[in-house]
Order: sequence, then C-alpha cells, then structure tokens
Amino acid sequence: MSPTKTKLLIIGSGPAGYTAAVYASRAMLSPILFQGIQPGGQLTITTEVENWPGEKEILGPDLMKNMEDHARNLGCEIISEHVSKVNLTERPFFVETDSGRQYLTESVILATGAQANWLGLDNEEKYKGFGVSACATCDGFFYKDKIVVVIGGGNMAVEEAIFLTKFASKVYLIHRRDELRAEKILQKRLFENQKIEIIWNKQVKDVLGEDNPLGVTGIQIKDTLSNELSEINCSGVFVAIGHSPASALIKDQLKTFDSGYVSTLPGTTKTSIPGVFAAGDLVDNVYRQAVTSAAMGCMAALDAEKYLSEINNGN
Repeated sequence: MSPTKTKLLIIGSGPAGYTAAVYASRAMLSPILFQGIQPGGQLTITTEVENWPGEKEILGPDLMKNMEDHARNLGCEIISEHVSKVNLTERPFFVETDSGRQYLTESVILATGAQANWLGLDNEEKYKGFGVSACATCDGFFYKDKIVVVIGGGNMAVEEAIFLTKFASKVYLIHRRDELRAEKILQKRLFENQKIEIIWNKQVKDVLGEDNPLGVTGIQIKDTLSNELSEINCSGVFVAIGHSPASALIKDQLKTFDSGYVSTLPGTTKTSIPGVFAAGDLVDNVYRQAVTSAAMGCMAALDAEKYLSEINNGN
C-alpha cells in the first residue's frame, strides 16, 4: 500500500495539538492528527483545572474532550495511533505509525508534549503498576483508606497530594528541600489539609516491597542534612518530580536544547527544518501551562499555513 499524501500532519493531542488542529482546519488545510499513546496529553491525568480562561473549574479530561470535539467538528481527521518513525531529512516528510500506516506530508506540527520523570531506582521500576505510579488521578482509587507518599515539591506534587486525600487515610509529601516550589494558593490548600504531612529535607533512596504478591510496603529515605536513613510504611508511592520533553521521535533530526526541548526561531514555532513546526511542552521549558501550549498550537498552525502558501505559490 502506497503512503497517504497530505498537506499537514499534527503529532500529539494535548492543548497544542488540538488547537493547531482547530486553526489548521479553519484554514482548509485538511490536517491529520495522531493522538499518540496518551490522547489528550497530560491534562487527561489532571483533576480540576482552575486556570483555563472562561472556565472557573473544569476537569482536565473534560477540557481535552471539548478540544478534541472542536477539532473533529471543524473537519480534522483524528487517528488514535502512535507515530513510531519520522524522517525529516527529505521532502515530503515521511511518517509511520505503530500499525505500519505510512504518510507523506508537506508539513509537520510536533506537539508531543512531555513525559513523567522518574527517580531512577531499581525497585521503582520493579514496582511500577504495583504500588509505584506517576498518576494520582489514574491510580488513586486503589489506595482507599491506605497510606501513600508523594515525592516532589512543585505544583504537580502538591496537586497529587491533595487529590489523594480523597482516597488515602494519610498522605506524606516527601521533599528534598525545606520549602516548596508550588504556587502559593496550592501551598495554602496543602498546609490546611489535615490528612497531609510534609516530610522536609528528605530524599528517597529506595522503594521497599514484597514479591508475593508484588506490592509496595514502604520507602527508605535519607535526611539531606544529616544523611540519616529512615523508613516510612506505605502502600503507594507517587512520583511527581516533573516531566521531560517527549522528543525521542525527532532525535538527531532537529536542533534541540536543555536535554531535548526543540529549538524554535524566537517569536515563531519554526524549527531548524523549514516546514517543521513545534509547539507546547516539547518547546517550552519555562511556562509549561495549558494556555501557553494552546497559544503555541495556534501559532504553529498559522506558521504552517503561511509556509504551505509560500511553497505552493513558488515563493
């Protein structure tokens, strides 16, 4: 079967990808969007979103479903597949999915977002899915009336800890410093929650557990000031130490910075290869907000529209 030919492919389905799809559809570019392994991106594992303009409060999955429906209604073809290969060295650009479907496209918008960071402990890997998680909204229900720990000090960690109090009997927040990086309003909610206990100046050294059945029983922590080791009994460990850009797909093909963020021309979404655009958390190592990702998705679609117009007019 010969590859499908198209003007524009969008890879990724977070706020950046869906917004790009909306604008590209309105520009009559007939875009095709690949949702990837996590349709909707990181917001689908977020509970209440309180900083989206026009919505006092909306669930993350609901917001992303609204954006998906908007893109579909405008005519974007949305495919529930993961892109496994991209060749940006030749034009038209080549894209292949896990199912083996192939595409040739005149332009690409990369909106693959970011993925969870892990601690890098051997037992962390061993107990993933058996007590170790990076998604409280996905797995919190399984810890009803149990003790859990959350590791981190930013917005994500605080939000996860607060969310887990809906199920867990107690939540420990483990942070390696003596102050949090999270927004003040979130810190206030955290400090006021009687189910949460903050463990300052501690670093997780190991995840403790049993093999039959496979499951977490606790963690070993080290005091960052005294180096003293101690243990905390728990049934679940939620790692919330941020994300890294999901840029493996285009490794060694595009110019990147800071461990994989895609470089773009200032004030645009243009990458180091003409016709390839990037938006959202794949690019942004500073703001990393849904609204800024959506704004970049808009920019990427407009940049792609201008590029396609120029090449098709021979400019």
